Amino acid sequence: MKALEKIIGVFRKFPGVGPKQAERFAMYVVRASGPEVENLVQALREVKASVKYCSECFNYAEGDLCPVCADDHRDRSLICVVERPQDLAAIEKAKSFSGVYHVLHGAVSPAAGVSPEQIKLKELLDRVKAADGAVKEVVIATNPDADGEATAMYLIRLLKPYVGKITRIAYGVPLGGDIDYMDEVTLGYALKGRVNI
Repeated sequence: MKALEKIIGVFRKFPGVGPKQAERFAMYVVRASGPEVENLVQALREVKASVKYCSECFNYAEGDLCPVCADDHRDRSLICVVERPQDLAAIEKAKSFSGVYHVLHGAVSPAAGVSPEQIKLKELLDRVKAADGAVKEVVIATNPDADGEATAMYLIRLLKPYVGKITRIAYGVPLGGDIDYMDEVTLGYALKGRVNI
């Protein structure tokens, strides 16, 4: 059945969806009523037509600005740089950050052929320069992997002349974790990132 194989192939392209899950999604669509399928198709069309990049931070937005950038109560002197919109959403759920964001839409990865020009680094630099000293701190919240670290190092060199304070999110021992179960790299970062109490 070519139609069924085609829809399974479409679902397989979704991040994190394996062959079995793609097949379950396809079977759901086959069993769904006509109105349910139309609602799905309409929702896909609407999201594709209405969601775009925020003109300020490059998060997803339905208008010119995303909800964070449109919020007048956010501290615009504090910018948190993340790799993906999902990272921004995760930080927002923690309800511990009152600044604004900048979404890079990727990380510098020489191994994968991703250069600094292919992500939103220039836009961040332009934004910081245009603020003319109003940005007091940039928090780098890229992933703690090789690409995230390479991106962080690049950001530090890029922003140092324009921002007084550049910080990196801490990482190490998770809350509720047992030290004897931690790997050496995680423990090493936790010790390097220790703070005064």
